[in-house]
Amino acid sequence: MPCYHFLVVFRLIGKKEKVKDGLKRSKASWFSKILNVIQTSGIDDSVWDELEEMLILGDVGVSTATDLIEDLKQDARNNGTQDSHEVVDNLKAKLIELLSVAYPQDNDLGNDSNGPVVILMVGVNGVGKTTSIGKLAHYFVDQGKEVMFAAADTFRAAAIDQLQVWAERVGVDVISHKPGGDPAAVAYDALEAATARSKDILIIDTAGRLHTTHNLMEEVKKISRVLSRLDQTAPHEVFLVLDATTGQNGLMQAQAFAEAVGCTGVFLSKIDGSAKGGVVIPIVKDLGIPIMFMGTGESIEDITPFDPQQFVEELFSSDQ
Repeated sequence: MPCYHFLVVFRLIGKKEKVKDGLKRSKASWFSKILNVIQTSGIDDSVWDELEEMLILGDVGVSTATDLIEDLKQDARNNGTQDSHEVVDNLKAKLIELLSVAYPQDNDLGNDSNGPVVILMVGVNGVGKTTSIGKLAHYFVDQGKEVMFAAADTFRAAAIDQLQVWAERVGVDVISHKPGGDPAAVAYDALEAATARSKDILIIDTAGRLHTTHNLMEEVKKISRVLSRLDQTAPHEVFLVLDATTGQNGLMQAQAFAEAVGCTGVFLSKIDGSAKGGVVIPIVKDLGIPIMFMGTGESIEDITPFDPQQFVEELFSSDQ
């Protein structure tokens, strides 16, 4: 299943203020402590140990935190510096580099069949998947794109109604079947309709599922197989919606979904509610999955494309 990552074409349209507002809690807690330790203490072994502990507590992960500290220590020795500002700048540079590794560099919009771009949205219960779908659609509509929804979460009766509400708010069509129907059939009908109506983007909602539930993960695979009958390259994107407040559990979810359905990107929801935010680093570093969008607040406009440099620079900025 190819990943086109056409969404990068929009990434610079995101507003810096949304990122700033969304990261206030992370800046006020986790990163302010990191900066305080580095900038108010001499750089010695105890500071390195404390910094490593803070990175781990910030959900960066043990192996990633250890690697970062060893690299920083080696650079400090090689450069013969104990300057705290240089250490901060080096840490920023390394985090930006880590987050940029998996980030798509192409600007492709569309797919080889010239039909609608199909985005399959997956995630566990309670991560804000339907809200994220609404924000994503609003974002694309603002860019002049024709969007359609597929209500393939047939497991929960209220899910279809909720998606319909979002469709009305955004002003897009939605294809649905009766509750309890076959999700793959909904996706198939929606792709047929999106193609016939010359839509640019089809966003498919799926039932929230635990990453440990085998039969529900198989259901997502079936949706992908059925879509490929109409378009061999579909779905073009599989976005995993992760709640930024779940920490390391988010990494486990990402790993399970990546293995089962081949996620091409992450939509990080509720970043404004997270006091850490470091989980984005192991997701990118260990799994090679780029963060594509962030939900930065409660309103429909609170969405921004993920930009690695902007994300890190904002975390380390001095203003609140």
